[in-house]
Amino acid sequence: MSLQRVITDDQDLQIAPVFAQRIDEDVVPKGRLPEDPMPASVAAGIVQSRLLLDGRAALNLATFCTTAAEPELERIYAETASINLMNREEYPASANIEQECVNALANLWHDDDGQFIGCSTVGSSEAAMLAGLAMLRRWREKGGTGRPNMVFGTHVHVCWPKFCNYWDVEARTVPLADGRTILDPALAAAAVDENTIGVVAVLGSTQDGRYDPVAAIATALDDVAADRGVDVPLHVDAASGGFIAPFLDVDFAWDFALPRVVSISASGHKFGLVYPGAGWCLWRDPEYLPESLVFDCNVLGGHHPTFTLNFSRSASGVIAQYYQFLRNGLAGYQLIAQRCQEVARYVAEGVRAVGPFDIVGDGEDLPVVAFRLRDPGEAGFTVYHLSETLKSDGWHVPAYSLPPDLEHVDVVRVVCRQGFTLDLAARFLESLAKHTERLSKHPFPLPEVATALSFAD
Repeated sequence: MSLQRVITDDQDLQIAPVFAQRIDEDVVPKGRLPEDPMPASVAAGIVQSRLLLDGRAALNLATFCTTAAEPELERIYAETASINLMNREEYPASANIEQECVNALANLWHDDDGQFIGCSTVGSSEAAMLAGLAMLRRWREKGGTGRPNMVFGTHVHVCWPKFCNYWDVEARTVPLADGRTILDPALAAAAVDENTIGVVAVLGSTQDGRYDPVAAIATALDDVAADRGVDVPLHVDAASGGFIAPFLDVDFAWDFALPRVVSISASGHKFGLVYPGAGWCLWRDPEYLPESLVFDCNVLGGHHPTFTLNFSRSASGVIAQYYQFLRNGLAGYQLIAQRCQEVARYVAEGVRAVGPFDIVGDGEDLPVVAFRLRDPGEAGFTVYHLSETLKSDGWHVPAYSLPPDLEHVDVVRVVCRQGFTLDLAARFLESLAKHTERLSKHPFPLPEVATALSFAD
């Protein structure tokens, strides 16, 4: 989560008269607890009024996360929020559901011998941390000395540089290049040595939605093992693609069908279709999850092996994932993925028709469209200006620079997830065309760009 500092605005929060007359106060303190309790309806009303300035989820094209659910799933969340997944003695049914979900994913990701082991997490970032820790500990227990390193492309999610920073692992990043926004297998193989704990391939970059060539990377690492005697495991960060590739790209090899892939992480709260707070990490064999990382905790009764960065958490995300598995099945997930890709292709075609844009990510891997201005100087504006003006129609579309060595390329990204229909996509393209024309004609001074952070930021 974002780090927070002291509130410098010392003005108390003024509340609406409809609430104030019920508690004989017209303000409540900001940044500190009020002196007295208040009726639940008043507290809820204040909270709801403060959230009015948040954006509309349906028009948020920045996030990969699920933002809408059926009433039945909403009810499951409400009814299961109080279940502590860690307390398996009290909630054995919830623990069994977690086990069933792990088994379902192992099957989906082509485990073939039933030797897998896995767990749920609070998201794919925690799953990445766990996968990284397993690779680090295994390297050490196999006699690794010196400073460990991990190899990945500069386009990975920030969780991987975080892992390297937090656990003092050298991040050996393979830069991107013009015409290549994925990890180059040869460059990845050249970067590994006897201190490499693992290589990370991404099944769907957050930058442009492209898949890394996982099979080619695995082959390159097989060659390294044969030629140099350096046996390096491969982890697949399938945060988004783990719930897309099995349904859209059945001929694309990326999972446990490749012997070099030892672990996979994924996010349930993206294309797994549950709300934020659900992730998964699976290892093809307990060999790749050292026992020294697993704790046997009996503080809540019983003996249960755990591998996690936190302790107590709600079971609602896991149970919601089970609901979606039941609700959609293989055919349902495939239909949703196909619809998302259909919309992405429609958006990509519409962006090309608007005029001054080049497509960077076309939605053929993840249903994500990323595009750049062909010539910002000639257009007279930047993608940052475009992102700001689209907000006037309610659209939240991020603009950012690509990671090294493509920092000079600034793009806008559209995530076409469930709920972003062809009709909404048509409305978005109308807004895009309208604001592109207005900005190119400069009918008013270009707005200041408040935040245009680089990859390094």
